[in-house]
Amino acid sequence: MAIQIPTELLDGSVLGILNHGDYYGYALTQKIQADFPISESTMYPVLRRLKKNNYLTTYDEPYRGRNRRYYKITQAGKVRLAEIQAEWITFKNRIDKLVSRGDLNE
Repeated sequence: MAIQIPTELLDGSVLGILNHGDYYGYALTQKIQADFPISESTMYPVLRRLKKNNYLTTYDEPYRGRNRRYYKITQAGKVRLAEIQAEWITFKNRIDKLVSRGDLNE
């Protein structure tokens, strides 16, 4: 895919996945990478920023002698996800109109 995913949509994608359950960092990255060509070095700053903004919390769980850091959406993250979803619907509808008909005033 040649179109770059904007930060807001990447945030929304992460929050959307976590809205269905907690994930550890690598598994979350793999889930995003299944649809978008992004690197791990892109994902971890996104996760840190979302945590800093109180949209995520973290907790560690032991796994085979190591700890996995899990990410969990917060109530503030759910509110932010709803905002991104609403913005996305408006944006998507406008793009769909432009691409299919070329006129936003219909």
